[in-house]
Amino acid sequence: MAAFFLVAGVVVVAYLIFHNICVKGKTCKSSVKLHGKTAIVTGSNTGIGKKTALDLARRGARVILACRNRHKAEAAMAEIRRETGNNEVLFMQLDLGSLKSVRTFAETFLKTEPRLDLLINNAGIFMHDTTEDGLGMMFGVNHIGHFLLTNLLLDRLKECGPSRVVNVASLGHNFGKIDFNCLSTHKETGVCKSAIDMFYIYCNSKLCNVLFTHELAKRLHGTNVSCFSLHPGIIETELGRYSKSLLLVLLKPFSMLFFKNPVAGCQTTLHCALQEGLEPLSGRYFSNCTVRNVYPKARDDAASKKLWEVSERLCGLS
Repeated sequence: MAAFFLVAGVVVVAYLIFHNICVKGKTCKSSVKLHGKTAIVTGSNTGIGKKTALDLARRGARVILACRNRHKAEAAMAEIRRETGNNEVLFMQLDLGSLKSVRTFAETFLKTEPRLDLLINNAGIFMHDTTEDGLGMMFGVNHIGHFLLTNLLLDRLKECGPSRVVNVASLGHNFGKIDFNCLSTHKETGVCKSAIDMFYIYCNSKLCNVLFTHELAKRLHGTNVSCFSLHPGIIETELGRYSKSLLLVLLKPFSMLFFKNPVAGCQTTLHCALQEGLEPLSGRYFSNCTVRNVYPKARDDAASKKLWEVSERLCGLS
């Protein structure tokens, strides 16, 4: 019996060490205050987006919760106001799967809000479907919606600089590829015939996030706007809410032990948004609050330029 408790104790201690180092990871060390600053956080009614907005509100920022679901967003807004005592937390409706909605959001924001200091493109979806504009859902929401939103707000970001754009990507971008022929034919980065196809299409959309950031940094050179992409970690959030419920039930015990919670998951986002002195690293990719090197395909100048041009055509900017 003593041997059992000894082994159990060793296992528990080993897990706690593993959890703190490998699962929980580093935290954002910035103590910067944000009074007088305005931030937009997309997909901020749940998960790491909500925790990101909560942290920014605690620092005194005016935070715009840019979300599709009004009911959930207003509940999140009330909760964040209550927890932080900051009443400058507002909801503005944004459906990234609708180019019309993105344009309406940007038009309303520019008319009503004089500042924009932080644009955090956090929203993401893991789902096979088609947007109202005929784009693949993951490509349309995870990349094109944010691409259009960022471009429509760039002038305001430049006016209010130094400002930052933070694109929440994923380690999954390493498994992605951009098939421009498929984009031309299907308005999606892959054809989904199976669950594994859906996974790779998601990874493709995350590679788009990293390439978009790479190209955006070049186009912002000489301005006072910097941009970053990041892997938040493997998070227990609602990203997979459209997946089969049985799979989610089976994964629950594993995810509780080995996935980050949303508070840990938003730390690299906050680091990229707030940490002083990151401007020389504009365009780079971060993980665990640390700048990381990426594979050549994620910093390919020709591919990032072509993706930008294709994205402009697909969302009507060219």
